[in-house]
Amino acid sequence: MNPSAPGWIDKFGALRAAEPIPYRDMRALDADLRACGFMYGINVGIPGFIKPSYRLSQDEKAKINLLAGLYCSHRLIRPQSSYADFIGSVRDFYKSLELGQPNLLQKILRSGKTSVQLEKILDSRVYLGESVLSRTFNSLITNVLLPIDVLAYRAFLNGETSLKKRAGELESLVINIIYHSLDSESPSESRKKLREAFENSRTYLTIQQPEQFSDFKGRLEKYAGTDAAHYFLDIATLTALEQNSKDTRQQRYVLTLGGALGYRKKEIAGALRDINAFFKLHSKQIYFLREALPGSQYYESMARVVDRLISRNSKRLRKELSQSKELMILLSKSTVRELSPTEKKKVQQQLLDIFKSIPSLAIFLLPGGVVLLPIFISLIPKLLPSSFDENRVD
Repeated sequence: MNPSAPGWIDKFGALRAAEPIPYRDMRALDADLRACGFMYGINVGIPGFIKPSYRLSQDEKAKINLLAGLYCSHRLIRPQSSYADFIGSVRDFYKSLELGQPNLLQKILRSGKTSVQLEKILDSRVYLGESVLSRTFNSLITNVLLPIDVLAYRAFLNGETSLKKRAGELESLVINIIYHSLDSESPSESRKKLREAFENSRTYLTIQQPEQFSDFKGRLEKYAGTDAAHYFLDIATLTALEQNSKDTRQQRYVLTLGGALGYRKKEIAGALRDINAFFKLHSKQIYFLREALPGSQYYESMARVVDRLISRNSKRLRKELSQSKELMILLSKSTVRELSPTEKKKVQQQLLDIFKSIPSLAIFLLPGGVVLLPIFISLIPKLLPSSFDENRVD
């Protein structure tokens, strides 16, 4: 099975549809996906019942893990359904979810049989191309949020009617978990910058974020005992891994968050051991992803991605920006004062329209892409005509 070639989802079905799944429940499935790195956003393996014919890239592993998570969830919830039912169900799920690229989704849903449509949808969720920029962004944000697709799909199968709201809530909580983890006792300059980036992204998010940790903690408590609870705990443990950090505040943060999710101290300690063991076991494969953790190098990594994207698309961006007088004015204002929430929403919508027209900027439309918007907005004035930018202070 080659997940980068057409027909791979049909091939998966031909190999697995008649076979029992090796999981007795969702907990066992999630444990295997965690061992593969999927729940951490760092895909170092795939489930053992899938046998690849060649060495897989991290993007290919992410696609396989996403499909396996969706398929096995479907089998556990609807054990009598056929593989064709599963394919149609996932297609309907993503249609209900209303992906951030509506024109792309409409085009996909007109592209032949259902399995082909699903291949293209999964590509749009995981894969952006072979460029270093795309792979960097995937390791920074997108892959960390992919388990939300699986969790939201389970809600869909169980009759959730407000699916987009549920997915938005899950993504909002993950971003908050990372955001609140950055308030360490002796924050580095990088952590301060990253916290500011996440703070600003809350205004750009369509889901309103809580202002205080106590409010956020209350929202987490609603998920105690659910499949999402362990995923949230997994993300929290990632924040305690900054360069072998001994920050006791980070340990206390994970304990507090785990407690809000209904876990005992022993279980939380086990989750911390699991993430440390995972990194130790796969150190040779993922050493370069240390800077993708929510720590000292995270902000610089994101800023480098955005700066390179702006530089490589400068001509096209200048052309698109010049056609929007209101956006030009708002961006120039952002160089001398803080934009109001209403102004930020206008900037967000107009920038997203521009991103849809420039394929290499599609990363801003992927899960988590909103976190990069404040960085993009802080760097984009470099492209403005000097008359708009004369008051900018470097």
